[in-house]
Amino acid sequence: MKPVELSIPLGIGTPAWPTYEPLQMKYFKRLAPNGANGQILTHSNHVGTHLDGEIHFHTPGKDIAALSLDYLMHDGVVVDLSDAVGDYDVYTSKMIEDRVEVKDGDILVIHTGYHHYGWDQPTADEIRYMVKHPGPDREFAQWCRRKQLRWLGVDCGSADHPMNTIIRNWMPRQAKEADAHFKAKYGQSLEEFYSDDKYQLMHIELFNHSIIHAECLGGDIDLLLNRRCVIGAFPWRLVDGESCICRILAFVDDATHAELEARKGSAKLTRFGDAAGSPNPDLHAEGRARAKA
Repeated sequence: MKPVELSIPLGIGTPAWPTYEPLQMKYFKRLAPNGANGQILTHSNHVGTHLDGEIHFHTPGKDIAALSLDYLMHDGVVVDLSDAVGDYDVYTSKMIEDRVEVKDGDILVIHTGYHHYGWDQPTADEIRYMVKHPGPDREFAQWCRRKQLRWLGVDCGSADHPMNTIIRNWMPRQAKEADAHFKAKYGQSLEEFYSDDKYQLMHIELFNHSIIHAECLGGDIDLLLNRRCVIGAFPWRLVDGESCICRILAFVDDATHAELEARKGSAKLTRFGDAAGSPNPDLHAEGRARAKA
């Protein structure tokens, strides 16, 4: 088995989730005169690819250190929804199951296509990435519980719809756009569709069932669209950690890895060496061809 990167690069330019502390990094010693370079980092747990832990929203839940390796690494599937959803849209469990087989106890990674607007991409758009990405409704959370998923991952700012978070209040112009979109497409206003009892349901209604999620995935995710693989999240063994920056990898057999590397060799890459999102529409076409008929 060989790894495939599903994490985004992390640096001082990586946006944290709105109002969270971004990464700050400075040298406190240098080779001259100290004999070694040393750095100090300060940051919140919600910058770059990160795993939201149970106690982020569920006080009696597990901390990050209590998550077992078998929970963090298991069989799973990467599903591509980029052909089905756009700005402010709502995705459903049917969209998932129309494209891939999701087994009970799986890890599920959702490719909305919005990592294409991440800071590391040639088509970067921070507002679109954090504020306009699609998200689910309560139906989806209930499906996650029925499937007893281990955890989920998303390639955008949040596993919740951004307009079902406090972002709705912080970004009034975008909220106005979203309200018009919801009325036109779903026949309800934002307040009607995402009423107060649904607030951040992917956090509040799943973390107490030990179904957590990772946010801001990316890397070479476009190589794995609509494929099954082993998926692993590797946060620090952080005692009392409510969440944690982490590395997320997929694992495929050697033959598949060689195939993916060859495919990546002909793809356009980001400045960090990952398969770029939007500049490689053929990767998305290949993923759609792998989807369930």
